[in-house]
Amino acid sequence: MSKRNIFVIGLSDANLRTLETVPDAVQYRFLPLLTLDELQVGEVSVPDLLEKAQYVLDAFDGTIDAIVGYWDFPVSTLVPLLAERYGTRSTSLESIVKCEHKYWSRLEQEKAVKEHPRFGRVDLSASDPRPPEGMSFPMWLKPALSYSSELAFGVKNQEEFGAAVAEIRDGISRVGRPFDHILDQLDLPPEMEGVGGQVCLAEESLTGIQVAVEGYVHNGEVTVYGVLDSINYPDSSSFLRHQYPSTLPAPVVQRLHDVSQRVIKQIGMDSATFSIEYFYDPGADALNLLEINPRHSQSHAELFEYVDGVPNHHHMISLALDKDPGVTRSAGPYRVAAKWYYRWFADGVVHGVPDQEAVRRIEREIPGVRVDMVPEEGQRLSRMPEQDSYSFEVAHIFTGGDSEEEMREKFDRCVASLHLAFDGIPPAGQDSTTA
Repeated sequence: MSKRNIFVIGLSDANLRTLETVPDAVQYRFLPLLTLDELQVGEVSVPDLLEKAQYVLDAFDGTIDAIVGYWDFPVSTLVPLLAERYGTRSTSLESIVKCEHKYWSRLEQEKAVKEHPRFGRVDLSASDPRPPEGMSFPMWLKPALSYSSELAFGVKNQEEFGAAVAEIRDGISRVGRPFDHILDQLDLPPEMEGVGGQVCLAEESLTGIQVAVEGYVHNGEVTVYGVLDSINYPDSSSFLRHQYPSTLPAPVVQRLHDVSQRVIKQIGMDSATFSIEYFYDPGADALNLLEINPRHSQSHAELFEYVDGVPNHHHMISLALDKDPGVTRSAGPYRVAAKWYYRWFADGVVHGVPDQEAVRRIEREIPGVRVDMVPEEGQRLSRMPEQDSYSFEVAHIFTGGDSEEEMREKFDRCVASLHLAFDGIPPAGQDSTTA
């Protein structure tokens, strides 16, 4: 039987390793479509990316059975645009944009659920910009669209508000301008007329336990297949790790299922995966939706494989081939799994980055571990793309174990084995010892 040809927009070596472990992977041929540099470096041009992708697809001598992607904009929007041209399966472009445009997403959430924070638009053109009426500090400011929390700022007073607005104003066009091109493809509702892609959103600050809900929609039916905890570094908004499965009580997990299903039905997604981030405040027993991602999280792929035996890439592939992925639970080798973010909290030049052979040696020495390095040898951290506003990712470390203590021990061993240095100084301060 001939293999199914699956084009993956922004295919990376790290994700190819995981894609090759999905059920029936021997029946698939994973083909790259556009590079990560083309998709993420500088100000992207959606028309140029479409033209490059179409050139590759038109020249392909074989069937185009699926076009998929697991990155945010522009990948998320390229998938439905290309699917329409080549007859592959995808959710609608409108449903994608309703998730990714943070202001439009909030308007849709208001129609379906009450579990969301107060929010409003900020006038970036004002000479003396102020918070939206009725909102008070602390709050978060963020563009309507951004990469990996880029240009997202927590502010506690008017001075910090003004500084954040200035930074957002200077940097918003890199993603906002190409996003305007996508908005032009849609028939917008009255509440979105004239809003555009270069808009700044203010949202009340949320507290509590951060969690993520992963699911998919097939033939209009919304299925949640996993809930994960997201744990930050102490006194920081930067992720330390994602942990699966969640440790929240079963009734709270069920509420997360219910809210997610209602809001995804409101958005109108189909034949697609999603990942929704929430805060749960145990003291107030309150849920608040943070954001909706119209794709599964590649950050969680290994976690589902470690615990359930199937990476979540499987859901994306199945839906693109018009198959119901189904739900598999607890079929993996470990009871719990985590993705750890080894971060550096100051700028510097990184040294001692291990090569692939050294990384594989660490993975062999510590069972149930996988390591993906982020910077290259001698790279200045502030020049790495897609970092948050407060830290720099230097390694992603995946661990599986029978307890949280076992996973933490594996993470600490990995950090020690990497032997990274910054500007020639061995790591110290906010690393694994502060976790």
